[in-house]
Amino acid sequence: MPFICLLLSGAALLVNGLATLGRLPRRDAATFSLLLGGTQLVLGVVHLSTGNTGTEHLLTAAGMFLFGLTYAYAGLDVLLALGSKGLGWFCGMVAFFGLLLAGAWIGTDPLLAVLWVCWSVLWGLLFASAAFGAVRLEPFTGWALVLASQVTATFPAFLGLAGLWPRAAGPAWLAAAFLAGLFIAARVLARRGPASPRRASEGEAVSAR
Repeated sequence: MPFICLLLSGAALLVNGLATLGRLPRRDAATFSLLLGGTQLVLGVVHLSTGNTGTEHLLTAAGMFLFGLTYAYAGLDVLLALGSKGLGWFCGMVAFFGLLLAGAWIGTDPLLAVLWVCWSVLWGLLFASAAFGAVRLEPFTGWALVLASQVTATFPAFLGLAGLWPRAAGPAWLAAAFLAGLFIAARVLARRGPASPRRASEGEAVSAR
């Protein structure tokens, strides 16, 4: 279940990153986010229903619910024109909790801990953009979402589904270095583009992640 959720997140991050960059209509991304977030929430409930009360099992469920709630809230935010500030503050809370999850995983699964740090940075960017109206961050946020979608979600999901998930510290350090380069690349791409993201259509809400 967790790796299926991670695979779905890769698609959601990509679609919402493209929407943030203005390459897709916001409402299209919002509809997809709502559908995918609802699916992840259901998978999270199924994951908990196994009756396992181990720490790792519960931490995994918490991550599934955080992703699912974020996508569902982001979809509703646009479709209902809620204004994005509430979504922004929610992303800020999730960014903080993501760092706590990273700390919880560092001893048993260092690669997952690194991924949670990266996701927390993404949530932090959404927090700054939506809660405080930092529109200038949207090109960087959009590119970060697009690049991170495959590196932090789709490819790791494949590793997990194939039974190849590494738990050693070496791959985690390599992933950390690669992800740092990813954010640098996102910054470079953002600077090459226009000062603010091009909208795919007019009259749409400010935020749809």
